[in-house]
Amino acid sequence: MSSSSDIEQFEIVSIYPLLAPPALTAHASNRVCNALALLQCVASHPETRGLFLQAHVPLFLYPFLNTMSKTRPLGVIGALVKVDDTDVINFLLSTEIIPLCLRTMEMGSELSKTVATFIVQKILLDDVGLNYICATAERFFAVGAVLANMVVMLAEQPSPRLLKHIIRCYLRLSDNPRAREALRQCLPKLLRNPQFTGCLKSDDTTRRWLAQLLVNVGFNESAAQLSAEALSPTPLQGQ
Repeated sequence: MSSSSDIEQFEIVSIYPLLAPPALTAHASNRVCNALALLQCVASHPETRGLFLQAHVPLFLYPFLNTMSKTRPLGVIGALVKVDDTDVINFLLSTEIIPLCLRTMEMGSELSKTVATFIVQKILLDDVGLNYICATAERFFAVGAVLANMVVMLAEQPSPRLLKHIIRCYLRLSDNPRAREALRQCLPKLLRNPQFTGCLKSDDTTRRWLAQLLVNVGFNESAAQLSAEALSPTPLQGQ
């Protein structure tokens, strides 16, 4: 990594003592935000992404994910996963990113919840990530419980953008044989409620995802209400 990136890491680490208890000044907050913005550019660039991982820079961001100001550090991780790269997924899975994201999905702002759910979605879309989360019942139900709680919360505070990422996570989970079977029992009933899913009426892509999810787990009648297309279950992973 360049000396510039070393400086940004120093800026970030120098803030740690101010995180607990919260004691950030406006000046210190501005400095670390600028450092995080630069790191997001580094994480996004194909020529520096690999070095970014080799230097284990994402680990320096994790302490911020336990604070109230999660959005900027999550944005750096989000930039990493935007491009499909199994090396990135393998690195993130070797760290505590999943529980940190799940915590944010339950307790963050709408924006930080959306970014955290997007990160989990991108991890799931990689076969390595899907296999990791579905490898044990504990991991699957940890993710499933948070997604289900989020659906319930969205009934009170709708967010079509956040719901889109939740549905995509569920759809990807349904590609795994054991997860598909479990989802037949634990998929939130609200996802079959036309009043709840009405916010998606102008989002054809997400409506198709939801319809496909419902078909995959055996709720064909509910799927038919959402989509005029004739859908059949998507093939299970590994078959």
